Amino acid sequence: MSGLILVTGGTGTLGRHVVELLRAGGHPVRVLSRHGATAGSTADGTADPGVRYVAADLATGDGVAAAVAGASTVLHLAGSTTGDDVKTAHLIEAARDTVDHLVYISVVGADLVPVTSAVDRAMFGYYAAKRASELLVERSGLPWTTLRATQFHELVHTTVAALARMPVVPYFRGAQFQPVAARDVAKRLVELALAAPAGLVPDVGGPRAYPMEHLVRDYLRAVGLRRPLLPMAPPGGAFRAIRDGANLAPEHAVGRITWEEFLAERYPATVGA
Repeated sequence: MSGLILVTGGTGTLGRHVVELLRAGGHPVRVLSRHGATAGSTADGTADPGVRYVAADLATGDGVAAAVAGASTVLHLAGSTTGDDVKTAHLIEAARDTVDHLVYISVVGADLVPVTSAVDRAMFGYYAAKRASELLVERSGLPWTTLRATQFHELVHTTVAALARMPVVPYFRGAQFQPVAARDVAKRLVELALAAPAGLVPDVGGPRAYPMEHLVRDYLRAVGLRRPLLPMAPPGGAFRAIRDGANLAPEHAVGRITWEEFLAERYPATVGA
């Protein structure tokens, strides 16, 4: 596939890597963001003439049609735990008659983690939001590709860092996570975007799965904190599915960067000292 590529969520953790890889390949890129920021996108901080930032609001649909106009491929990376399906619907409506390939990033377990109760929605609503958007993409009538990935290192880090602010740190007993580097996922997404639409493709997971307790303890050690830990087992079907490994992709452990390596890069003065 060739031509102009639109990236939603192009200023986020994953999107920045995707844009960088696309530009390294010489592809013209348009980045949809709520504020239409024009931050420099080259290594030395200067503006890249091959990247154009446009303001649009996926939640309301304002400006989305103009952002999509002229793009042959759309990488839909913007997402949230609420309203994700609305944003995806607005993007699809704008892209329906113009785009040749819609590429969507989802999460491993989107179709396996049931989110039916208030507790499920509070803790695992992200899975339901992703599944709703997956179905919209599949039924859009557009040529499409969906990639499911396990949790990014950055998301796991944000989660355990927030938990570590508490005097007693809770964690999910029996739950495992398989963190993957955002740049590893970005590389796969770019490969898919430049190829023919392929529907639902094999998952992408990090190189290892870890008990949540392990992830928390590694973080605490990396930042030099001492906290007692409190195991939890929330009620509901979503947690049971997570505990049973619905969020894991052991047969697709293709990521290269481990959780330990991620922490060592982030906290070089403490990890391994």
